[in-house]
Amino acid sequence: MNPDFRLEGRTALITGGSMGIGEAIARAFSHAGASVILMARDRERAEHVALSLPRARVLACDVSDEAAVRAAFENIDRLDILVNNAAVGFVGSAEETSLEDFQRVFRINVDGVFLVTRAALPLLRASHGSVINIASVAGLIGLKRRFAYCGTKGAVIALTRQLAVDYPGEIRANCICPGTIDTPMIEGILEKFFKNEKDKARAELEQRQPLGRLGRAEEIAGLAVYLASDQASFMNGSILPIDGGWTAA
Repeated sequence: MNPDFRLEGRTALITGGSMGIGEAIARAFSHAGASVILMARDRERAEHVALSLPRARVLACDVSDEAAVRAAFENIDRLDILVNNAAVGFVGSAEETSLEDFQRVFRINVDGVFLVTRAALPLLRASHGSVINIASVAGLIGLKRRFAYCGTKGAVIALTRQLAVDYPGEIRANCICPGTIDTPMIEGILEKFFKNEKDKARAELEQRQPLGRLGRAEEIAGLAVYLASDQASFMNGSILPIDGGWTAA
């Protein structure tokens, strides 16, 4: 760990912290010296991760449930870093997407960011803390058959910029836009929507990124550590693709 990118004495909350990018960020923050709070619906999986880390605890919570979020924050008395990572994917064009699915994806991916951020803001303003939102290249460019998902990630990008201008000098808000990362979420999408042609679908996911591979969750986590550190103190409202060159192409 670069000695400049240290997080000792800070408390970080990571939503969706029980697996994938969220788990990788929790591990990287812990390695950098932070205390971490894993907020996830899957308590058992989150507890498994927390047990392997020093200074880690779990808050089981559905981020789309306003009452649950409010209750969870009653157990937090200090917060320096918020990572809004919890999200779900969905494959479908506008014609293939039901209203129920559209609303479900927005409820988790966008309402969840709103509810957790709103609850965290008094603590973050008190600590002059940092918000790191995990969006996607899907919020920057159009992806085939990702109508609802693209909509949610575009919203997360816009919300990040808005936070940055509403609270200058009080908090910093920045956004990471990963390309396709090799996580359980991607495996779930392949299993649900491409079950009979998983190998073909995976190869297409790899080749749409000029580096010719999927990203690793640890690569996203490294950028998150930088954004949370004092070395990024002049970064506010930044939207950062990390996508193997996808958006450059």
